[in-house]
Amino acid sequence: MRCIFSYQMFYFCHRAEGGAVQGELPTMTKSSLTTPSAPDFPAVQPARSPRGYVPAFAGATFGVMLALLTPALVTLAFKLQHITATPAEAATAMGMVTGVGALFALITNPLAGRLSDRTAHRWGMRRPWLVGGVLVGLVAFTVIGVAPSVWLVMIAWCVAQAAMNAVLAAANATVPDQVPVARRGMVSGVVGLAGPVGMLAGTALVNVLDTDVARFAVPALVAAVTVLAFSWVLQDRVLPHRPTTPYTLKEFLGSFVFNPAKHPDFAWTWLTKFLVMFGYAGVATFLPFYLTQEFELAEKEAISAVLISNIAFMGAMALSGPVGGILSDKIGKRRPFVAAAGLVMVVGLVVLAFAPDVTTVIIGQAIIGLGTGSFMSVDLALATQVLPDPDDTAKDLGVLNIANALPQSIAPSIAPLIIAAGAGTAIGGYATFYLFGAVVALAGAVLVYRIKGVK
Repeated sequence: MRCIFSYQMFYFCHRAEGGAVQGELPTMTKSSLTTPSAPDFPAVQPARSPRGYVPAFAGATFGVMLALLTPALVTLAFKLQHITATPAEAATAMGMVTGVGALFALITNPLAGRLSDRTAHRWGMRRPWLVGGVLVGLVAFTVIGVAPSVWLVMIAWCVAQAAMNAVLAAANATVPDQVPVARRGMVSGVVGLAGPVGMLAGTALVNVLDTDVARFAVPALVAAVTVLAFSWVLQDRVLPHRPTTPYTLKEFLGSFVFNPAKHPDFAWTWLTKFLVMFGYAGVATFLPFYLTQEFELAEKEAISAVLISNIAFMGAMALSGPVGGILSDKIGKRRPFVAAAGLVMVVGLVVLAFAPDVTTVIIGQAIIGLGTGSFMSVDLALATQVLPDPDDTAKDLGVLNIANALPQSIAPSIAPLIIAAGAGTAIGGYATFYLFGAVVALAGAVLVYRIKGVK
């Protein structure tokens, strides 16, 4: 899911300050779309967005999400099953590939975003990263499709993650360049739909593609077309010369750190988000394995079940997100809603763990979606109330986004160990994994009350 979607979690809570996209759904706010420009060349606030910019930006985001989420949710698992000897070997390979890939996404996004601020090219600041990134990504996804070994899949997946996150960083950085402040909320709402739509479109597309090459190359080709179209429409800023202020290692590392002793509420918010996201970060990644091994579904049947479960998840998430946010605003409290949303997710994980059939799996996914939607909306509102520095919002939201992205690396990496350990028990390996996630998410839901500066 996230958003999980195991990769779920595609948060655009900032622009280039640490927002890796793995498998996560975009959530943007006005503050998240404001980002510092290159230090030597202050940005000029646009009076209006150029014609065609918003639909082209939304289309490009859809394309990238389609290319990234389709493997994360479905095709990568089946590709690894095709080139490994046993299901257990495939699950272990999945944890390694997705875990390492998530680290590349986490590092590349802020690096590419900041470097694009300093790019003095005749094509503009962002366009070289858009064009170069999506073409490299297209090649990398195609290599995954034809790869005969796990190691080649992992290398190509890391390249694809790096390339597509560079595209996202550059694309998100165009918002303050191109959109007036008063219209950025509208733009975030339009573009925010691209993630869920891309996720569902990718899952549906796999149902009509039969080969590994097509399953990876076609979504990447769609991304290439949409991103290149956006690059063509984009009226990019052009820097007259390279910035004179050096971009140091200290500045880069500063994108990932904060002082927990000085800002305890911010630290507890970070930990709460990390634990809840960690609790279910591997659910969608291993769902194809769960369906094929525990319920003995054929590949086509499992793909259809994943599609239905994603529709259930997204429908529930779309319902609970606005409702949770509105009620939280009306009542004037955040912590009870965040805790309740986390508990709902825990219930969904428990249902998933003990599901006797595929229908119950889908119900469990829907319950998790209910909790996720409310958690995402209210937790972000809570986070904006505990930021350490109101003048450095983008950077601080980027630090919080690490709590979204990092579990996507750690959870899949340790999942095979937990599944293997639980395989010899009465409840089984995947049930053990989902119950472990439920316990971790429960801890996050409880620890939200350590935040003292917000009700």
